[in-house]
Amino acid sequence: MDFKVFILGSGAAIPTLKRGTTAHLISCFQRNILIDCGEGTQIQFRRFRLKFQKIDIICITHLHGDHVFGLAGLLSSMQLMGRTNALRIIGPKGLNKLIEAQLDLVGHGDFFPLEFHILPENFVGTVFEDKCIKIAAFPLNHRITTFGYRILEKQNKRRLDKEAFDATGVSVSYIGKLIQGEDIIDNDGRLVRSAEVTIPGKPAKSYAFCSDTAYTTSILPHIQDVDLLYHEATFTNEFADRAAQTGHSTAAQAASIALKANAKRLVLGHFSARYDDELQHLEEAKAIFSQVFAATDGAVFNL
Repeated sequence: MDFKVFILGSGAAIPTLKRGTTAHLISCFQRNILIDCGEGTQIQFRRFRLKFQKIDIICITHLHGDHVFGLAGLLSSMQLMGRTNALRIIGPKGLNKLIEAQLDLVGHGDFFPLEFHILPENFVGTVFEDKCIKIAAFPLNHRITTFGYRILEKQNKRRLDKEAFDATGVSVSYIGKLIQGEDIIDNDGRLVRSAEVTIPGKPAKSYAFCSDTAYTTSILPHIQDVDLLYHEATFTNEFADRAAQTGHSTAAQAASIALKANAKRLVLGHFSARYDDELQHLEEAKAIFSQVFAATDGAVFNL
């Protein structure tokens, strides 16, 4: 199954003609997860021909406007377009009050079910899980309560080696147990080991989202060995002091985190509007970590 990350907004607090505010859409096992919803996110869905009615879960990192000001408008459009199925919304304390107040004050009345999952400060753990994926949250280091998220595929089942299985002569009724990794003994006393007749499933993939955070190694246990890491890189080295003052990171700091986490690939984003391009960010990051890319609105990363 596909596991894709769509970059809807790659800019920081102030949107520009080139960069929208933060929003990523993750499509994994036919689950559609939106992380953050800055101003104009629903326009970006239209621009890149993506369908926001298919969103199953929304994860909000924190309550700064460039990460949440687009959410009420998006929900309103969903309602106007006839959505009736429930929507799970995960985020920090106050998120439900913010959205409910906005929708109430504009007189929306009856609304499709909004299932808020509010995370306590410093929460670490699973916020959603089904048979195919798991979403975990962990604290970032910003000026207000902020969470990172990791989306992880469940481990794929082993696959049957048909030729090896057929050679055993045992009943096909044992296939289920064998691909689950169990050894079996059939009614005739024949022992068949799972490892001898099955092939390991494809490695499970994972994506971690770390936006709006000062440099901190505390996140490393939560993003270790991730296949694709998104880490904010609001500033370049010349503004390292500004990054520390505002609770943000430089491109070099993001690359250092990726290296320490043994990430496969790094995507930089949340670029300050003071930059016309991302060339300096990439240069500084690549001096530390080679597999680095700059987020651009509309970019797609396939895991």
